[in-house]
Amino acid sequence: MQPKLIIHSGAGSSLGEKGGVELVRNSLHKILEKLYKLLVDDQSALDVVVRGCQLLEDDPIFNAGTGSVLQSDGQIRMSASLMDGLNHRFSGAINVSRIKNPIDLAKALQSSPDRVLSDHGAAELVRELQLPVYNSLTDKRLNEWQQERQQNFSKSMANIIAESPGSGTIGVVALDKEGRLAAGTSTGGKGFEKIGRVSDSAMPAGNYATGSAAVSCTGIGEDIIDECLAAKIVIRVTDGFSIKAAFERSFAEAHKHNRDLGAIAIDANGIIAWGKTSDVILAAFHDGKEIGDSLEAAKGTFIFTAE
Repeated sequence: MQPKLIIHSGAGSSLGEKGGVELVRNSLHKILEKLYKLLVDDQSALDVVVRGCQLLEDDPIFNAGTGSVLQSDGQIRMSASLMDGLNHRFSGAINVSRIKNPIDLAKALQSSPDRVLSDHGAAELVRELQLPVYNSLTDKRLNEWQQERQQNFSKSMANIIAESPGSGTIGVVALDKEGRLAAGTSTGGKGFEKIGRVSDSAMPAGNYATGSAAVSCTGIGEDIIDECLAAKIVIRVTDGFSIKAAFERSFAEAHKHNRDLGAIAIDANGIIAWGKTSDVILAAFHDGKEIGDSLEAAKGTFIFTAE
């Protein structure tokens, strides 16, 4: 089977000036090229998804791993999840700190009897895996937090949903040569939130896969949770909907409920899809022939590539 790949780094209102578009596009395309070579070299969808999340987490312009936003108390707490479509297995880490790549914990938990850990449990797993202590803080995120602190955190969230180049949840969806699907999603949160708030990125609502389809979501986490978007789309495809029909119905429902969100997906036939209710979704894909992206697509756009 021809491998397929799509990645994202957020969704929201705008990318602002043209320089923001090019900065994000260059980063996403470079990562996409690296990952697609791995798929061509017979690496599994699951391994490529993990590697893709690592690369996106390591880029400080995105809100995951290095460059994560701060919560209301000035601390960074990150969440990530991974789902293996072949084995129908979900794993995740919630509100973990002082680690470079939260997706590494989700990967480690794929073989654990306890596959979703939060806070202290996740921290203990970091010690068990002997992962080095890492500070994800950047000057940009610290300055954002200090400015908002002076205003008593009057914003509903940090400037992380495509308002600037430094924005967004990240996600990767892959289909490998053997027809295996996998999805991974990672985030630093929405910024300035209450301590203990849990993101959709560590739930099946925001990240889900079976042998029929795989989906990673982005946007307002609470909206994604209310729609249970990733699981809804995947289950509809698993139950016989085409990926196009599953997206159209799921996003019609989200639009009716005034949700602000987006999603990327691949089905078992190799059809790549993305959709959004928001103005922008920062996504790029490789269809086996060329790279494309969604950065300048009109609001409400859907895309479905051919098999």
